[in-house]
Amino acid sequence: MQKLEADKVVREMLPHLNNKQLAKLREVLGRFISNTDLVTDISNDILLERYFSAKRAEGCSERSLKYYKMVLTKSLTTIGKNAREIVTDELRYYLTNYQATHGSSKVTIDNIRRVMSSFFNWMEDEEYIIKSPVRRIHKVKVSTTVKETYSDEELENLRDSCTQIRDLAMIDFLASTGIRVGELVLLNRDDIDFQERECIVLGKGGKERVAYFDARTKLHLQNYLSSRNDNQPALFISLNKKHTRLTISGVESRLRSLGQKVGIAKVYPHKFRRTLATTAIDKGMPIEQLQKLLGHKRIDTTLHYAMVKQQNVKIAHRRYIG
Repeated sequence: MQKLEADKVVREMLPHLNNKQLAKLREVLGRFISNTDLVTDISNDILLERYFSAKRAEGCSERSLKYYKMVLTKSLTTIGKNAREIVTDELRYYLTNYQATHGSSKVTIDNIRRVMSSFFNWMEDEEYIIKSPVRRIHKVKVSTTVKETYSDEELENLRDSCTQIRDLAMIDFLASTGIRVGELVLLNRDDIDFQERECIVLGKGGKERVAYFDARTKLHLQNYLSSRNDNQPALFISLNKKHTRLTISGVESRLRSLGQKVGIAKVYPHKFRRTLATTAIDKGMPIEQLQKLLGHKRIDTTLHYAMVKQQNVKIAHRRYIG
């Protein structure tokens, strides 16, 4: 029997056997040919270490990796088996039991499923397993909800609540660029081109793109930078004496407190990004251009960010259909 024929046998049996059984089949076939590839037993810790190394190489952020590690470590520990031997039913039971125990939403359960899918698909690609046990666990259906954006009045109230020029510059910068908070805190002064009102941001996957800001943001940012007497290269820094680079949690905390001052319950960085996307769509920006502006790989992601106002649907119907 040749290796090509052995591979055909394994593929034929994919729908009928789990990974442990397929591995045993491959081992038996390997006795008849000398070059059948066999993977020796590898611990979960080593598999996870290699997986995370691969994700880092792809440009996955440390924040995302921390969440992936928490999800995978907990699930593998709970199931109590080597990842290469886990079957679909065990993963289904884990997800069902997790939801019942923690009272988790469908969104949370689907996020866990996505992480599992990424890990097991990687193991399949790297030939640690024959097939991913997550293949038959489909995306969890969740009801579509209209996500909140800032109204013009709320944005003005947030600006009026600022007693620090840094906060005013930061709010304007987030509102006019629509960049991610993780991109904001990585920016340096030298990244800003005031002449062209643009900056280079480092997005997901280590990809650079150009972001743009308006005239008001330019003025407030210039005022903020001219008021500083530190040597810190960071664009936004803390207000304490150390003047360290502002962190993601620092931005989130500050925005939350500014919102509380003016009675806005939910103030967080990502809401500025969604507001910009919705406004752009509302004013007729082509979705392909918005995709490029936001730095999305897939246009589907952009569509999730942009909420089309019902009034505009009504106007468009009368314009195009009558």
